[in-house]
Amino acid sequence: MLRKLGFLTIGLFDPDDPAAGHAATLDVIALGERLGFDSAWVRHRHLQHGISSPLTVLAAASQRTSRIELGTAVMPLGWENPLRLAEDLATVDLLSGGRLNPGISVGPPMHYDRVRGALYPDTADAEDFSYGRVERLLSFVRGEPASDFEGVEGFEVFSRRVEPHSPGLQHRMWYGGGSLRSAQWAGEHRMNLLTSSVVKAEDADDPAPDFAAIQLSHVRAFRAAHPDGERARVSQGLVVVPTDSASAAQREKYAEYAAKRLPRTATPQGPGRLLFAPDLVGPAEQIAERLHAHAAYREIDEVAFALPFTFEHADYVQILTDIAERLGPALGWSPAATPAPASQDEIA
Repeated sequence: MLRKLGFLTIGLFDPDDPAAGHAATLDVIALGERLGFDSAWVRHRHLQHGISSPLTVLAAASQRTSRIELGTAVMPLGWENPLRLAEDLATVDLLSGGRLNPGISVGPPMHYDRVRGALYPDTADAEDFSYGRVERLLSFVRGEPASDFEGVEGFEVFSRRVEPHSPGLQHRMWYGGGSLRSAQWAGEHRMNLLTSSVVKAEDADDPAPDFAAIQLSHVRAFRAAHPDGERARVSQGLVVVPTDSASAAQREKYAEYAAKRLPRTATPQGPGRLLFAPDLVGPAEQIAERLHAHAAYREIDEVAFALPFTFEHADYVQILTDIAERLGPALGWSPAATPAPASQDEIA
């Protein structure tokens, strides 16, 4: 039975009118809450026409919603200073009432050779893009010392730890991993695990790697390494597009989108041997059947289905509505109740 249902959006915008795209993303998140979704997640894109500042967007979303959890999937730490990021995470978590779910990953920034001079002009060769960068962030989120000074100077009070501090945030830190090593590492460090529609097919001798089997191995390795064992949280993020209420034109567009992406699912791609899952497009009942047959899905009770990158706002409204009203119930999920708006008397 599906316990938590979420969705993930990239938040695309027109470079000539970026405000409209960001406003549309906020509208989608607010719609998700009204439909009863448990969580809404945003992607992270630098030097592209997608959300480059997810925490800023989620801070705004926190003031337009009251219940839905807000997550990042994922923030690449290579672009971030862990101490400063810890301050922002705690601030947004407090503004949201404890609803933030930060998803992070490690590794050098994409196209690092092209951006290193702008990003780290003086320290590019010294930056640490290993798991150690995550450990620094986790320590600051937990409230461990970031300074060796605490006290009063004149009228100013200084703390050893990052301020503000949000105590519950440490339990809502997620790692976005697509390899066996990253899944094990996340478990060992008491994080939650975000899986997606991409895994590494690390066995070069396997002539026909199976996506679901590989993802299942990651889930099991993560939970075997995590102190919480089978209770450790895992979320799955496949691309899912139900078509029940779609128009004929929308169905044709969705089918073409999935068909163009299907060839990359046949064999591992590139030197990293990335293996992609097929997009799930069709009536909700058929998608539910395919999910129930998915080896990894059968061991996961929360999802954050990814919305396709390049669709229109009306398409996202239709897809989200069908996920909430048709696919979710077919998976055994029940929508969360959204608190009614306060009356004028209550506001007064």
